[in-house]
Amino acid sequence: MNELPKVYYFDNNATTRIAPEVADAMIPFLREYWGNPSSAYAFGAQVHKHVEAAREKVAALVNADPKEVLFTSCGTESNNSAIHSALVTTGKKHVITTAVEHSANINFGEYLQKRGYEVTFLPVESDGSLDLHRLEQAIRPDTAIVSVMYANNETGVIFPIEEVAAICRSRGVLCHTDAVQVPGKLRVDVKALGVDFLSLSAHKLHAPKGIGMLYVKRRTKYQPYVIGGHQERGRRGGTESVPNVVGFGRAAELAMATLEDENTRVRALRDRLENHILRQIPNTIRNGAKEPRLPNTANIAFDFVEAEAVLMLLDQVGICASSGSACTTGSLDPSHVLSAMGVTPMRARGSVRFSLGIYNTEEDVDYLLKHLPPIIQKLRDISPLNPEHPDNDKYDIAGARAKHEQDLAVAKDQEIVAA
Repeated sequence: MNELPKVYYFDNNATTRIAPEVADAMIPFLREYWGNPSSAYAFGAQVHKHVEAAREKVAALVNADPKEVLFTSCGTESNNSAIHSALVTTGKKHVITTAVEHSANINFGEYLQKRGYEVTFLPVESDGSLDLHRLEQAIRPDTAIVSVMYANNETGVIFPIEEVAAICRSRGVLCHTDAVQVPGKLRVDVKALGVDFLSLSAHKLHAPKGIGMLYVKRRTKYQPYVIGGHQERGRRGGTESVPNVVGFGRAAELAMATLEDENTRVRALRDRLENHILRQIPNTIRNGAKEPRLPNTANIAFDFVEAEAVLMLLDQVGICASSGSACTTGSLDPSHVLSAMGVTPMRARGSVRFSLGIYNTEEDVDYLLKHLPPIIQKLRDISPLNPEHPDNDKYDIAGARAKHEQDLAVAKDQEIVAA
């Protein structure tokens, strides 16, 4: 197999590389201990012990009791499961979430609306923060659950989940948080947060894809989303993906050990990258509040360019970044997160997210800072939307913007027809 060229990876909020220690922990369960953990014989029972050991490690990551942890296939399943359970067990028909949630919540909310449920998508402020008074006002007697993400995957903005949960408790409403982006970056303590449900996804913390976790607070009524056998103490049917579960457990240990690195070295790299861009490249702005924010995330708007063009040119020099959630890549619409914050469509389409991780180095940042400014300049030089374009007097800027929006609308219609 040919050796891959070096990749300068700044898209850790989309997924992370599997840590070597995690891969090493998984291999025996692919080659030797491949039995079914639900089997009654010793070969399966010894595998079951490793599943439970991993459960203890994942529980420790969020300061939960292992019995409160059930393994799922991903964060999306965990989010859907929590909301589904609340609706079934309470019999209520109203869900509250925010307008900047991951597509796992946004799309599930829209699905529920088509089936007779009511969903309130709370707006956010221009810096991406949440007004808790709006939340209090939105809760109704028929509200089954409030689901608010712990930290936004596009901007890194952190929500006050402890306060959200306290409001929910005072009103007798269940509370769920999508904490997928948080472990390894911030300490997570479900007891301090006071939530009823919390979702994680292993591939965000250097473990494999295809394994997630849902925390269900003790004595909280829970209705399984995946119906099947007696696995996960009857809370989620389907044979456990043992190698992935074991990998998740090892990654949870590593995530707790790297908290300081994320909050010192990685944060410093992020700040250096962000400050350089904002100071050295004109017509740029950070999207979202500076704090509280994840220590690894920077979302920058580059005026007069398209993010997709920026990403394409970055890719040509081996740099990976994104224009938002990987789950919405390919959409012609601007980021729903940035739109909810009041960012203009043009600015939203020129926004790039850089999300760093523990494997990023000073060399990586130097390399990005070397290539990014000339890429932005190159694109601006040929953009009729740039007021400083050398042939600016030949262009109708307002007309060019309108034509750009029209072309995107036509492309969107063609995309829908093709689908």
